[in-house]
Amino acid sequence: MDVFPNSRIISIDEYPDESLDEHFTGMSGKVLNGRFTLNGVDFVCLDGRPVFTFNESISFVVSCNDQAEIDAYWSKLSHVPESEQCGWCKDRFGVSWQIIPANMGELTRRPEQIQVMMQQKKIVIAELESA
Repeated sequence: MDVFPNSRIISIDEYPDESLDEHFTGMSGKVLNGRFTLNGVDFVCLDGRPVFTFNESISFVVSCNDQAEIDAYWSKLSHVPESEQCGWCKDRFGVSWQIIPANMGELTRRPEQIQVMMQQKKIVIAELESA
């Protein structure tokens, strides 16, 4: 809730008591699934156990109005420097985020702009505009 306004946890369901089923050994009290609102958008999550993990095939896009907004979200969400590229970052849980200007399409129309973007980690609007 620190990062996004209009966010809340709706519900959390925990694994049942492990004595009910041997498949739940060691899972009692851990989160099985949950529902939450992130910046006004509703989501459902579930524990995929070791079969399903976070990876770059799924990312959340944060469309920003200006550089100050990009900088603010970047400072709160980027925790894996080696994963930063072209406005993409990973948070402390391994979730991928795209922190981009709302007018990204306009800022990457020309090949020179795309070349600049490809060299950036965090998007710097002024560098794209001057390319």
